[in-house]
Amino acid sequence: MPRLIDTLPALYRDLLPAFYRQDVPEETKATCSHCAMCRDSATGAVDAVDGVSRFFRADTKCCTYFPRLPNYLVGALLSDDRPELAEGRRRMEARIQGRVGVTPQWVKPPAKFNFLYKNGHQFFGRAASLRCPYYAEKTGGCTIWPYREAVCSTFFCKYVAGADGRRFYMSLKTYLTLAEIQLSRWTALQLLPDYILSGKDRPELQPAPLEVEDLDDAPPPPRTYAALWKEHEGKELDYFRACYRLVRELPAEGLEKLLGLDGVIEQRTVEKLFETAVSPTLPRTLKFNPDATVQWLPDGSVALGAYSDFDAVALPGEAYGLLVEFTGRVPVEAVRQHLREHKQADLSEDILLELHRQRILVEP
Repeated sequence: MPRLIDTLPALYRDLLPAFYRQDVPEETKATCSHCAMCRDSATGAVDAVDGVSRFFRADTKCCTYFPRLPNYLVGALLSDDRPELAEGRRRMEARIQGRVGVTPQWVKPPAKFNFLYKNGHQFFGRAASLRCPYYAEKTGGCTIWPYREAVCSTFFCKYVAGADGRRFYMSLKTYLTLAEIQLSRWTALQLLPDYILSGKDRPELQPAPLEVEDLDDAPPPPRTYAALWKEHEGKELDYFRACYRLVRELPAEGLEKLLGLDGVIEQRTVEKLFETAVSPTLPRTLKFNPDATVQWLPDGSVALGAYSDFDAVALPGEAYGLLVEFTGRVPVEAVRQHLREHKQADLSEDILLELHRQRILVEP
């Protein structure tokens, strides 16, 4: 099994706590090289719900997303001269030269992309217009993968631990996002203190209306951009590389101090949900989830989905009749005994545990 730290950008290996050096189950259901959500290779995906296909386009996969890259990861990419990252560096340099979404803290998505992403419907994995600018069209891979951000590091279309796995990785995303925010603020404070001290790093609580430049994917007015970058205008590549060097030289206790109490809380949440994901226990009582999707397949089997639109469990058709016996009013063992005596059938603890992890069966 891989170590958890090995699933994240290498820059974090000397910064994150010892917890991240333990083994983590490999997410074998999410096969990026042969996308598990494309129609020709999908397994465990409900074909359509309410008439909307759940399959991804082969030329987008799950990469209908524009990452917000912190300054130090941008600098790490620009500092990595490996030939296999040449295209990623080229694209990043082009984005920086274009000045759209380029700030001393981030290279982030344009405002128009954010608007479309937040207001789109059933587009994920299917809208080519929202495909990531770092996506490698020919290979279906990522041109900047070693320096991906928190969302791309923790998203899987399916999880071996089902809903428990998703909860763990969502908590990990929250922790890594906090690290990205604090590290990028800290580096900006060292190199361009006015950016932080004037509050330009504060998130917008209410998104501003789109300006003409936003709609046309044009850079901000030259005066606005110059006021943002000050003495680093025209030297942005050097600035980002300097951010990377600062983080690379930061000791592990330095990150802990930057994250503060919020970091302690988020780390403990990660550890708690990790234990649930890798060492699950079967609840004493269970009931069939009334919100589960039920799709009968041509061969007489049934696909059941609950915790995710992207994941489902295929069972023999007769198994559905067994699951509805779980009403949450009597213990699991009593239901199993009833099934053995009256229907000459049984569901093992392993099967019940998997159905619970998929939230087909839930606690009452």
